[in-house]
Amino acid sequence: MPASNWSTIAALTAFIGTLTGAGAAPAAAQAPAARKPNIILILADDLGYNEVGAYGQKRIRTPNIDRLAREGVRLTDHYSGSPVCAPSRAVLLTGLHTGHTYIRDNDEMGFRGDVWRDPALEGQRPLPAGTFTMASMLKSAGYATAAVGKWGLGGPGSTGEPNKLGFDLFYGFLCQRVAHNHYPSYLWRNSNKIPLDNPGIYPHEKFPADKDPTAPASYERYGGKQYAQDMMGEEARAFIAANRNRPFFLYFAPTVPHAALQVPEDSLAEYAGAFPETPYPGDKGYLPHRTPRAAYAAMVTRLDREVGRLLQLVRDLGLDRDTLIVFTSDNGPTFNGGTDSAFFDSAGPFRGLKTMVYEGGIRVPMVARWPGTIPAGAVSAHVSAFEDYVPTFAEMAGLPRPDGIDGVSMLAALRGRVAEQKPREYLYWEFQGKQVVRLGAWKGIRNAATGAFELYDLAKDIGEEADVAAAHPAIVSRLEAIMRTARTDSALFPLVKR
Repeated sequence: MPASNWSTIAALTAFIGTLTGAGAAPAAAQAPAARKPNIILILADDLGYNEVGAYGQKRIRTPNIDRLAREGVRLTDHYSGSPVCAPSRAVLLTGLHTGHTYIRDNDEMGFRGDVWRDPALEGQRPLPAGTFTMASMLKSAGYATAAVGKWGLGGPGSTGEPNKLGFDLFYGFLCQRVAHNHYPSYLWRNSNKIPLDNPGIYPHEKFPADKDPTAPASYERYGGKQYAQDMMGEEARAFIAANRNRPFFLYFAPTVPHAALQVPEDSLAEYAGAFPETPYPGDKGYLPHRTPRAAYAAMVTRLDREVGRLLQLVRDLGLDRDTLIVFTSDNGPTFNGGTDSAFFDSAGPFRGLKTMVYEGGIRVPMVARWPGTIPAGAVSAHVSAFEDYVPTFAEMAGLPRPDGIDGVSMLAALRGRVAEQKPREYLYWEFQGKQVVRLGAWKGIRNAATGAFELYDLAKDIGEEADVAAAHPAIVSRLEAIMRTARTDSALFPLVKR
C-alpha cells in the first residue's frame, strides 16, 4: 500500500477512535487521567556540530531546527555514542556505552565478495535476541512505538529486527549499505519489502568517462521518483496522527545528510549558484554530483523541512505541551562522497571528523523542546551522551531507572534545574583500539595497542591541539584506571586485534 494511502487510513482510524472514546461516558463523569508525555527523537545521519544555524552554521539554512533551539534548550557538551553509525545507535537505544554494548563498530560480519552489489547480503551484525531497548521499555509503559529511518542493527529475518526489539512499527532501511542510495528500489515496512518507483542504482558508481561532467542531463541516472527521506517523513507523520490519543514514542532516523549526494531538484534549486563548485566524479566513494556543495546544503535544509513538518503536525494536533522533541546526530561530519566539511566548517572549533574519537567525531548538536516544561531559549553545558536517553525517557514515563545501564537521566538539566541534575562521573568510549574518557574538562585518549596516551584540557583547548599528558601524570593515571574498569571484554570487538 502506498505510504500516502496508509497515512490517510491511519488518520481516519485515529479520528474514529476519538469519536468512540467520546461516547463511552459523559465527560463530567470522567476525571482526566495524567497523560504520559509523547517523545519524538530525531537522529540525523552524519550531521556535524556546526552544520546547524543554532550552533553557528552560516551557509546552510536550518530555520526549523533553529526554532527548536529558540523554543527549548541547546546543549553545548553533548556526545554521540560512537564516531560511526551502528555502535552510536546501539548506545542510544540500549543505554550502554561502547565499553558495554554488544555492537562496538560497524560490522559486516565477515561477508565475502562484494557486499555492496549482492542483494542477498542485507544488514549488519544484529543485536541479540531479547536485547533491552528504550522502545521495549516505553512499550511496557503503554507507549505506541515506531522506528522510521535507518536501522543498521540487524537485517531482515535477524534477531536485530526492530519489531523484535520493542518497536510496533518500522519503516525505512534495515541495512546501512542500502541506505547509501536515497533513491532505493524498496524500503521495509516491518517484515514487508515495499517497492519504490526508483531504478535502485549501485550506490558507488563513478561518473562515466564519455559523459560531460558539466551537463545536468549526465547526472539524471543518479536520481529517481521517490526520495526515501520524503517517504520516511510521511510515514513518521502518519504514525503520530494515528496515535494522537495515546502516548507515543517516535524514533525518527532520517538518512541525510549521509552520502551519497542526492536531493530532489526543488531543494537543489534553493542553493543554485550559491557556492563555487567542482563536479564530483565519484572517486572518493558514493555517487557523482554536478554541484556537490549545493547538494549537501540542500540535503540538510530538506532534513530541516521534515523537522518543521513534524513540529507543525504536533502543534496542529494540540500536542505541543504533551510532547518532547529532541534533535541530534549520530556522529560528526564526514569526509568522503564529495562532501566538503572544511568549506562548511562542519565541525566548528573541534578537531576531527567522523570515524575519529577527537571532539569533531563525537560531539554533536542536541536541541530539545517541550513547551511548559523546558524553558525557551536556554543553553546548557551539562555533559551528556547517548546512553543518557534511556534513563531520561524512563523518568519521563514514570519508570524506574533500568538496572545495568550506563546513562544518567538528564531531565533536570533539560528543564533548567541545574541544582537537581546529577552529573556524569565520566564519559567513556572505545573504538578501533582507542579508549577515550572525559572526566570534567579532562579528556584522555589511549591507544590500546601501544599504550600511547594523549591528554587534553577542554576548558583551555577545545580544539585538542596541545597534548599535556607529560605535564599531568596523576590525571593520566586516574583516567587509565577508569579505562581499565569501565569496560567488559568483547570477543567480536577486542581492543587489540588478535
